[in-house]
Amino acid sequence: MNHRFLVVGWELLIVGLVISACATPTPRTVKETIEVFKEIEVVTTVEIEKTVEVEKIVEVEKEVIKEVELNKQIGLSSCMFTSPREQAFFINEIIKPFETAYTVTVNFQILDEASMLEQARVQQETGHVTTDIVCTRDDAMRDWLDAGYIIALTPYVEAWDDRHFVTVFEANTHRDGEQYFLPIGADVYLLLVNNEALSYLPEEAEIANLTWEQYAEWAINIAGQEDEGKVCVPGVPLHTWTEVFASSALAYGAGFPDINSEAAVQAWGIWEQIGVEDGFVSTVPDIADCADPMMSEEVWLALLPSTDAIQVYTSDEEKFTLGPVPQGREGRATVARGWGYAIMKNAPTADLAVTFLEYMTRPEIQAKIARETKGIISPVPEAADYMWEEAEGSALDEVLVGATDLLENGIISTVPLHLYQDWNAVQQIFDDVFFDMIFDGYSQVDQNRLDEAEEEIEALLQ
Repeated sequence: MNHRFLVVGWELLIVGLVISACATPTPRTVKETIEVFKEIEVVTTVEIEKTVEVEKIVEVEKEVIKEVELNKQIGLSSCMFTSPREQAFFINEIIKPFETAYTVTVNFQILDEASMLEQARVQQETGHVTTDIVCTRDDAMRDWLDAGYIIALTPYVEAWDDRHFVTVFEANTHRDGEQYFLPIGADVYLLLVNNEALSYLPEEAEIANLTWEQYAEWAINIAGQEDEGKVCVPGVPLHTWTEVFASSALAYGAGFPDINSEAAVQAWGIWEQIGVEDGFVSTVPDIADCADPMMSEEVWLALLPSTDAIQVYTSDEEKFTLGPVPQGREGRATVARGWGYAIMKNAPTADLAVTFLEYMTRPEIQAKIARETKGIISPVPEAADYMWEEAEGSALDEVLVGATDLLENGIISTVPLHLYQDWNAVQQIFDDVFFDMIFDGYSQVDQNRLDEAEEEIEALLQ
């Protein structure tokens, strides 16, 4: 029994020692755990690398925002391209290619001058400007400059070295040495002839180089052979007789509106010759626009604004001949009207508006507008190069090129509305003189009557 207990005692002692031996490593395990926490500090370094990745994501987002900004809209209000045919051409052939090239939408609307100016006033006064570009007639440009609704374009224009603009409209497009409007199109006078009249053309006369004296002789030849006058001038008051007469007076050295100077008297003499021989069509008092009687062949000779003349001509090119206005001793002359683009002050997308104006005034775009609108003359002389390249001997292109050359090198006047209290009253004076002295009267130039008319005109000055 004692041996058994002794054996058991030893066993217990051994088990205790074994347990004690097994228990001693536990503190080392805790130390190793502490070392694992140190490894976690290394993980923190990895998180720093993730922060760098976040910065890259922000850069990508900035690029997306920039791309969205490019997809903007341009607000364009215009009194140009008013006919349905012109609008269809302008939208489909001019605007849409620009929209595609620059990822932009052009919101194009037609407004009359008064509505456009009122729209600008409301937008500027409320600070809610939605219009970027306005297109207005040259005789309304001073109203925009006086109102201060548009910005100077001089720095942009000076950077375009592949084009320049005719200077005839600068009195309206510029102010204080800065350019505010870009001429985008013009309307000049052209001679339209019914081909029935060609057999009566004076000997050695050519339509391309016709003088005013030859024009009068031509009208007289027709009246003598046809027993009726075939020359058309607008006789309804307050239409364009004043401008038709000015085309002859300017060619002899007169100013506009000059009614009684030596040069003006010489021009009146041309119309006197036609009147004496009954060269005018008898319905002149009822004619507001010579385009319609030319189309109906009631008349054979007329001076028309280029937009009207070319539309009649292209209606039947076998029936009509188109040429420049006749020339006088000082050269070839015409009254010109024009359109111009300007950028609104505080325009929402002014940078894109500048891009659009650069595009619209490119010579190749100007040539396309002149050709396709059939009458809008380009005020960018470099456009003529593109018209010649594509003309293929076209008589119309030859006339368009000649009209552009006339704008740059001819004797040109714009309508000086700003100088007079009432331009309609000035027109009425010219209308009255025509009927009193030429059409209804004795067809003789009366210097006293002209001097009286000049006094009336001077009384209308601002």
